[in-house]
Amino acid sequence: MESQRKSSDEEDSSGERGSLHTWKGYSYSVTPERVLLSRPVLQAALGTRHGVLLVEGGQVYSFGEFPWKQSQVSEVGPLKPVLESALSGQRVVAVAAGSFHSGALTEDGGVHMWGENSFGQCGLSSLTVVPNPTPVAVMDPDTSPPHTIRVLELACGEQHSLALSAQHEVWAWGSGCQLGLVTTIFPVWKPQKVEHLVGRYVLQVACGAFHSLALVRCLPPQESRRPLPDKCGQCNQLLYTMTDKEDHVIISDSHYCPLGVELLAEGETRLGPGRSPPLGLLSSPSEPLLSSHASDSAPGPHPSITEHTDYERGRTVAQNGEVLTTTDADISASGTDSDRAVGGVGGARSQNSPYPNDQAVKEYLKKLSDTSLAEETAKMTIAGASFQPPADSLDLLTSDLIPGVMPVTTSSALNNLVSSCASAVGERVVSTYEALSLKKMINYYYPGVGGVAGVPGGFPGGPAEVRVRLEESMQGKKSCSTGDIREEEAEGLSRRLSLPGLLSQGRYAVRLLSSFSAHRLLSLSSSYTLMLSPRLLRRASRPRVRAVPLTPVGGLPEAGELLPSLQTEVWSWGRGEEGQLGHGDNLPRLQPLCIKCLSSKEVVLVAAGAHHSLALTAQSQVFSWGSNSSGQLGHMASPTTIPRLAKLSEGIRVWDVGAGAQHTLLLADGDCYQPILYYSGQQVREGAQDATQDQTEGYSYTQQPVLLPFCMNLGYVSGVFAGGQSCVALADRNVMGFIASLHELAAAERKFYCKLSSVKNHILRPLLDLESLSTALGPASTVLLRSLARCYSRLCHLTGQHSASLTANLRRRREFKSLVMLEHASIFLDTYNEYCCSVGNFLVMGGFQALAKPSLEFFGKCPELLQRLAESSEENIPLSDLLVTLFYLPMRHLHEYGRLLLKLGTCFEVSSVDYQKLQDGCSKFEALALHLKRRRKEAEYTYHFWKSFPGKMTDSLRKPRRRLICESSNKALTLQNSGRFSVNWFILFNDALVHAQFSTHHVFPLATLWVEPIPEENTGLHGLKLISPEETFTLLACSSMEKAKWLRSINQAVDQAMTGAGQSGSGAGQRAEPPISRTASYTFYKDSRLKEATYEGRWLAGKPNGRGMVKWLDGRIYTGTFKNGLEDGFGDYVMPSKTLNLNDHYQGHWKEGKMHGIGTYKYATGELYEGSFQDNMRHGHGMLRSGTLNSSSPSVFIGQWVHDKKTGYGVFDDIIRGEKYMGMWQDDQRQGTGVIVTQFGLYYEGAFNNNKMQGTGVLLSEDNTTYEGEFSEDWTLNGKGVLTMPNGDYFEGSFTGEWGSGLKVTGSFFKPNLYDSDGDKGRAVKLGRLAVPPEEKWRVVFEECWMRLGCEAPGQGENQRAWENIAVALTTSRRQHRDSPEMNLSRTQNRMLESLEFIPQHHVGPVTMEKYDSIRRYLIKACDMPLHPLGRLMETLVAVYRMTYVGVGANRRLLLQAVNEIMSYLARIFQLVRFLFPDLPEEGGAIPEPSSDPQDKKDSNCADTQLESPKPGRVVSSSALLLPVLLPRLYPPLFTLYALEKEKEDDVYWECVLRLNKQPDVALLAFLGVQHKFWPVSVPVLGEKTEVVSSTKDACFASATETLQQISTTFTPSDKLQVIQLTFEEITKEVMSSLEDNFLWSMDDLFPVFLYVVLRARIRNLGSEVSLIEDLMDPCVQHGEHGIMFTTLKACYYQIQHEKTT
Repeated sequence: MESQRKSSDEEDSSGERGSLHTWKGYSYSVTPERVLLSRPVLQAALGTRHGVLLVEGGQVYSFGEFPWKQSQVSEVGPLKPVLESALSGQRVVAVAAGSFHSGALTEDGGVHMWGENSFGQCGLSSLTVVPNPTPVAVMDPDTSPPHTIRVLELACGEQHSLALSAQHEVWAWGSGCQLGLVTTIFPVWKPQKVEHLVGRYVLQVACGAFHSLALVRCLPPQESRRPLPDKCGQCNQLLYTMTDKEDHVIISDSHYCPLGVELLAEGETRLGPGRSPPLGLLSSPSEPLLSSHASDSAPGPHPSITEHTDYERGRTVAQNGEVLTTTDADISASGTDSDRAVGGVGGARSQNSPYPNDQAVKEYLKKLSDTSLAEETAKMTIAGASFQPPADSLDLLTSDLIPGVMPVTTSSALNNLVSSCASAVGERVVSTYEALSLKKMINYYYPGVGGVAGVPGGFPGGPAEVRVRLEESMQGKKSCSTGDIREEEAEGLSRRLSLPGLLSQGRYAVRLLSSFSAHRLLSLSSSYTLMLSPRLLRRASRPRVRAVPLTPVGGLPEAGELLPSLQTEVWSWGRGEEGQLGHGDNLPRLQPLCIKCLSSKEVVLVAAGAHHSLALTAQSQVFSWGSNSSGQLGHMASPTTIPRLAKLSEGIRVWDVGAGAQHTLLLADGDCYQPILYYSGQQVREGAQDATQDQTEGYSYTQQPVLLPFCMNLGYVSGVFAGGQSCVALADRNVMGFIASLHELAAAERKFYCKLSSVKNHILRPLLDLESLSTALGPASTVLLRSLARCYSRLCHLTGQHSASLTANLRRRREFKSLVMLEHASIFLDTYNEYCCSVGNFLVMGGFQALAKPSLEFFGKCPELLQRLAESSEENIPLSDLLVTLFYLPMRHLHEYGRLLLKLGTCFEVSSVDYQKLQDGCSKFEALALHLKRRRKEAEYTYHFWKSFPGKMTDSLRKPRRRLICESSNKALTLQNSGRFSVNWFILFNDALVHAQFSTHHVFPLATLWVEPIPEENTGLHGLKLISPEETFTLLACSSMEKAKWLRSINQAVDQAMTGAGQSGSGAGQRAEPPISRTASYTFYKDSRLKEATYEGRWLAGKPNGRGMVKWLDGRIYTGTFKNGLEDGFGDYVMPSKTLNLNDHYQGHWKEGKMHGIGTYKYATGELYEGSFQDNMRHGHGMLRSGTLNSSSPSVFIGQWVHDKKTGYGVFDDIIRGEKYMGMWQDDQRQGTGVIVTQFGLYYEGAFNNNKMQGTGVLLSEDNTTYEGEFSEDWTLNGKGVLTMPNGDYFEGSFTGEWGSGLKVTGSFFKPNLYDSDGDKGRAVKLGRLAVPPEEKWRVVFEECWMRLGCEAPGQGENQRAWENIAVALTTSRRQHRDSPEMNLSRTQNRMLESLEFIPQHHVGPVTMEKYDSIRRYLIKACDMPLHPLGRLMETLVAVYRMTYVGVGANRRLLLQAVNEIMSYLARIFQLVRFLFPDLPEEGGAIPEPSSDPQDKKDSNCADTQLESPKPGRVVSSSALLLPVLLPRLYPPLFTLYALEKEKEDDVYWECVLRLNKQPDVALLAFLGVQHKFWPVSVPVLGEKTEVVSSTKDACFASATETLQQISTTFTPSDKLQVIQLTFEEITKEVMSSLEDNFLWSMDDLFPVFLYVVLRARIRNLGSEVSLIEDLMDPCVQHGEHGIMFTTLKACYYQIQHEKTT
């Protein structure tokens, strides 16, 4: 039993719960005695002469005889139990009793044992008896250190004990093969793991006297679907051979394994050739079979041969020699009890036996025994497997030489083969064959040979056990297959026919008709071979359609661990002389072996008596096997070595069992909900308790279970226990009706499950197996029927699991809080919903009507079975209606759930939480019942509608899930403005509105249908306006009531179609009308632009609106936002290119269905355009990259586009020619002024026309040769001009020819006078005059920025609107970035974005220093954020600047233009800033002085010191405000140009620096003329003062030197000037340490010192730094302190260049 705990909320008095009653036998005079205890009993366990009781609170009592209690009373009557005080302080949760020992299990999983210990059954070494409960350690030795195993359940036998661990593994100790351990040394004192069950999930264990049982959860399907082995697991020889012989293939599996019983990987016993197989399981009346309708003349569908064996598959084969013509007959054994004792055989013989009587067989076998047996015995002895003569040889010879005698095969393949061959063998086929169990026959004739009867005893070490132990210990951990359970269910139990007695050359010539695969023939019996034609083998390989498995594999996924598993197996091991192992023989088993025939029976509980076993199924049936000496099996069928059903009246559902020494106790449901008791077994006479088993023959016993008349007096029995000769029942009184309600709920569920199973087995399976099924139904309905079968099966399985769960609750807690149907109601609701849907779908498609014909053939004209199962009392009801009623029957059970939960609720106070919980549960089930009732009505209404609907349209419109809501055949609805003779019929389904006319119809899906009532005041018409994506039309109703009805119906249908409530929910809480905005999918059929395209996404009133996706048939796909039916906003567009087999891909902004705004277009050709679009064309600023570096014409253009053409200013980089053009364009051609630079140093500026240099221009080469004049082609001179040489000589005249390949000159040559220096100056060419002015460059970039701010032209617009536009742009960009993970911003940018979304408050009002500072901070943030218009502008400017001046553009002649371009940027950005902050003074304007508070003054100065030169708060300049943001990004290309321009001067300077720096400090100071008083006397080195000596180097003025070196790490002129100022301060600081405080520098004193510092700073490109500061310095600081310091640095630079060293 599972751990039993009593919940704290059930504090009932002991008289009401858990009362204990005990008795013996079953006569009418028996009266149970009640055991009075202070607390309710939770569990009892009985041994041979004693018992153990567990009471509430975890205390344990014992009663009966205790020979192990030496010091105490050794016997107490059952009415006076004694407390086991050794367990006080322990909270015991379960008890167990063996024959003469007991066990207890504590809350923490600990085990305590006491009693007889001679065989180690108490797990304590060196003690023969254990008087008091003593802890037993169950330790896992495989872990280090060994840890204690937590135990869930205990079971005790006579000489052994079993424990089930929390890991669901079995541990055993004691003596005997019933331990299942691989050992020969007994007793086993320490608990050991039963390795054979490792890896399996054991649910329960039970112990008989000398055998053990385990209930195991089936393995998942993937683990069980293993192919059959092709080699013997013992001797590794091939099991099957196939020989080609002329026109036949002979397949034989006559492999003989010398090791005997072999345990296959599938868990079945494979027998050697001729070893007697286990018997097939006989049918019984209470066991439903699908083959009951089989007849010899009409063979059923042939099942494919499965890989696995199941005894049940062979059920139709004759048992004990009788011929079985039907499978419903329960054929009892013809042998007597004495036959059974030796494994008897029946006497009835088949009509085609070639022998007149059994005597002939006897003689024949006698003849054989002298020769074959002797040989085989010798072989077996040598092999070391056994010393006894095997029966194998007899089987082998008998089957080969006696025609007509065939052994029963363990494989189902033979039966399948037989059934498929029956119709093929002609007139000579006889209807049956005699299936003799040769094992039994041999045991009958040769009792000493059979392996059990001839072996003395059955104790460990006995010869039979030694042999089997030897065999089974070699089997390792091979597992039982569970695959056949699912196989059997899926294939169905089809009709079987007997093997024909056809002889052909001593073999059976079998003609295969069934289309199973050839390799599956290999699992035939080993006693004959097949002779097959290859042609037949080819025909045999055709595939066959699989049937629906009617057992959900693995159960309901969502039920998980909440409900008990029904897919179980029973495993047994130990002694088997009474057949108590259930394997069809009397052999012992040393290791657990699966009882195959119980694998599909859904066993939920096992129990073991002394020598018999019981299994209780979820369908409330009891299987029993083993010793039946006193009728304890509940039936008199033979043999008793395999499980058979106990004989109980119909309607008796057993839900608990107990097994004693020679009796069985059953707890069952009767006619009312109070449980009843049945007894089966020996009658016990008063005062005869001490009678031994040998003296019991004279006692009477039951033939089948008998009702115990006193059971109704006990109350509500919750559990029964048996042991020895005693019986015990635990009962409760019905307090407040609660117990009765719980019992009623469980009983109702058990009854319902039996009903469902009955329908599944007697109706559903046979129907699915009908050959004519798919023909009658058609493919669509067949699929629906299979779906219905699956859903039915799932519902059935869930009900079975739930009934097992409720039963377990009755046996244990008996409380409602843990009920799965309350805690997890959704599992039930969803399963019922799904099932109802599948029945409705089948009904709507006319499935039941079509199913009536095949059903009529099957059930006949009088379907009493159907009527009984459908609970229909009507006469002459059509078969189809009967089927509908039958399959809708489960829905009624929902009301039953509701009623019973409500009944439970009445046991509680209305205000209590418990009542509320039960009430809620009741409401859920009742609501679903009503909802499903509505659904059934809808399905029936729809079915009748289709019957009357015109046939042609039915085919296209009839769908399984489609339900009719209403239709306008009564002319209630007409189309406005329709013609006089037109017919307009409107049909509203749950998924579409259909408009039917004469022969055509149109379907409007509801998800994209909007309906609006038209006001009646104006028109007086009752109109409804219907909007679909491509049509809008008006319907007129005949009255306002009809209008309201249709409006409500359409709105509800639309709402349900959108939410899916029509199919799954309960439909509660409907909205008045569906939302106008919704998500749906639609395929256009009319719209020219979107024809046959499918849109999926958001809609608004009939138009795509919001996010969505359109797919065209030609492969185009748009994904993005829509507005009013058109692409609008950000979107992604892919367009396949037919020629290149690649895609064009656009990602960017759209407006009114066209590309509009910023975007990126990747062309299939490989080109990439990034920039602005307008009306699907490139328009505005953009960059086009053509080709790749290794393609034919790689190039990059960045600039202005107008209507898809380059027009305006742009930069074109021709990578192949190494040229870069910067100038004006017109219609994709260079037109106007421009500049070209080449990688060879050529520079041209001037006019372009028609893409050529045409007109006036200036051309300079690398060596300063200059031409100024007329051009006609690229690099071609043509016309007047002046050519100046680097040395100043020049030509003047007419020039023709291409530059660099010879020029023709007509003109004069001038060599200027050596002293004509003025003329020299006049000749220098001023560059930039013929280039595009800087303010004309990138105008479109700035215009786009102004447009983003909402201005038509620069400076023309509203300030407030500009700020609103910024906020909108930021918010939409942020949302767009959130939707596109690939465009994610960094965390810092996200934070910055949040702060920028707020409009700053300082953008209006007079600007103070504080406001100026906040404006400066805002601009820094805005320019750093690419989503801000200013940030985007900044990003674009940086991109264009780099595109212009990097690479070929790094030409020193472009320096001036580069500087001017930056200045124009500053001016134009400053204009934007002043538009956003209108109160900011203009360039050079002053900001009012800050307040007189000195603290404020100090702060504001401080804040701006780093930004600008002295007194920065007074003048506003664009460079002070914007250069810190702009220049760092443009610095690399700009500084490169400075370095190229100053290259020669810097080289001269650097050479002098290197030379002078070789001198030590003192020498250099002296050389530079620094006055001696400024020389440092001592300098700090590593923190210590050190004297300056003549060799000291790089130590004087070191801090000033380090400061000046930082000039190279700054970007803006103001920062560089700040560095110079700090350098002066450092020099002063060092000099001041040795001079007086009031010292002031004169320039004569300062300059040499500063020159020294500049030399020691070794700044490589000082000339470039000086030029950059000079060009970009703020004009307002030129004449201040910073200006003077800068002049000093500049003077030092020139001084160093001209310094002469002597």
